[in-house]
Amino acid sequence: MIKTRHMTRIVIPNRSHGLPFCAGLLGLSLRVWASWASKVTAAHLIKARKQLVYRISGEVPEEPVVSAKSGLLFEKRLIERHISDYGKCPITGEPLTMDDLVPIKTGKIVRPRPVQAASIPGMLGMFQTEWDSLMLSNFALEQQLHTARQELSHALYQHDAACRVIARLKKERDEARSLLAQVERHVPMPASAPIVVNAVGNGRTAAVDGVGPGGNNIRPGISAGVFEELTECNAALSQQRKKRQIPSTLAPVDDLERYTQISSHPLHKTSKPGIVSIDIHHEKDIIATGGIDTNAVIFDRSSGEILSTLNGHSKKVTSVKFVAPDDLFLTGSADKTVRIWQGSDNGNYICNHVLRDHNAEVQAVTVHATNNYFVTASLDKTWCFYELSSGLCLTQVEDTSGTEGYTSAAFHPDGLILGTGTSEALVKIWDVKTQTNVAKFDGHVGAVTAISFSENGYFLATAASDGVKLWDLRKLRNFRTFAPYDPETPTNSVEFDHSGSYLALAGSDIRVYQVANVKSEWNCIKTFPDLSGTGKVTSVKFGPDAKYLAVGSMDRNLRIFGLPGDNDVMES
Repeated sequence: MIKTRHMTRIVIPNRSHGLPFCAGLLGLSLRVWASWASKVTAAHLIKARKQLVYRISGEVPEEPVVSAKSGLLFEKRLIERHISDYGKCPITGEPLTMDDLVPIKTGKIVRPRPVQAASIPGMLGMFQTEWDSLMLSNFALEQQLHTARQELSHALYQHDAACRVIARLKKERDEARSLLAQVERHVPMPASAPIVVNAVGNGRTAAVDGVGPGGNNIRPGISAGVFEELTECNAALSQQRKKRQIPSTLAPVDDLERYTQISSHPLHKTSKPGIVSIDIHHEKDIIATGGIDTNAVIFDRSSGEILSTLNGHSKKVTSVKFVAPDDLFLTGSADKTVRIWQGSDNGNYICNHVLRDHNAEVQAVTVHATNNYFVTASLDKTWCFYELSSGLCLTQVEDTSGTEGYTSAAFHPDGLILGTGTSEALVKIWDVKTQTNVAKFDGHVGAVTAISFSENGYFLATAASDGVKLWDLRKLRNFRTFAPYDPETPTNSVEFDHSGSYLALAGSDIRVYQVANVKSEWNCIKTFPDLSGTGKVTSVKFGPDAKYLAVGSMDRNLRIFGLPGDNDVMES
């Protein structure tokens, strides 16, 4: 072998051994070249992979693109978002557009494992670090839990003490109010004292009506003119009743059998759900509901929209009533007040009067057939007869024979008889002209929750914990009793339709009966389940011509039951 500056020349000394020697030398050269080529290729690949590192996040891009201006590598989704926000390169600051990005096709990139995970001791070290962090975090959480428990115990102790103080103050307040009411009853009151009448906006506080100097309530009594008006109305309605016929537009029994829920409307707050009273304006087909959330809601059934939400009471609204001709609306509440609202053309209602003649919860409001007077009944064992236009209490009748207050009340269709139910399970019939109790019906168990007179003037339906009883006003006796529920489930509502052809009652469900006479059987036409899931239906009302039923339960929804396909408002 002869070495020169630029090359190496191999000299074969013996021709006979030349071929094996050359072959061995060639094999050695190929192995050296392959080793060098493998090193060079691996180095270049590592360098190429190092270049495929995203310039912004430092991560290997999943979909790499290259800027045609700067030659920098980016993740496609991130650089496109950056260009849409700023319109320039995040590294060089030069203007950059989507067209300047060139996609790069690469193979699947395997992310390298960290150095610590390359050996068993390194992995054990990582596990130890994670365990230490977990223990420290657990210790910190235990300390926070201990502190939270101490704070909760302290807060509960303070809450219990506050409740005790509030209960004691309420008891003292009630005792003081009771003493004040007793004193006021024995103080003579001037009949010529002026009447305070203020009109306020929806939900605002109004001045107390019917209060004279010194805070004494004015009771001028029912005048001879009012007696004459009531008598004339009674005579006219009695004469019409003799000629009364069932309207041809009344929904037949077959239709009622096919009634189902056609709409449901969330009218009241979710924080205090529950509808406890319902009334329907038959001429306008609008529905009013009174809720536990202290609000009364006026709802247009045909459009499915809330016309107005009346706020101002501080406790649940126990009774709502429309007064059709003058677009007036009445609400009674557990806050011991009654409010008279005036409707306007834009659908809003203005509170004209706030009546504070009761010193306990107002349980019922009922409007006289003249639409000029109304009566309220309260747990304070009194009922008040009001003039609607002025909000003046003409008389307040106290029942001294009982120890419990009134839980329901309703006018007879003729207007000269008032029916009241008490929490002592008694039903009392009053002569409005003389304000005397002319009849008593007993036999119920628990408070009488609802009263309804039939339009024929002969039947009275009353509801209580033991079910519904039907009374014949001509003979003053009970002729039928419905006990649809168990003793633990009271009947909360009972209602005749306007024609006197159907009777609906509500407890854990809703049932509709066909009205018959005293001797005939009253058949149950339809039973509707309580779809609220609360198991307590609180109120039920028939729509015009019994075309639908409006139902309130202890959830926030007003439900409408009628013929499928006939509803104007689809179920919400």
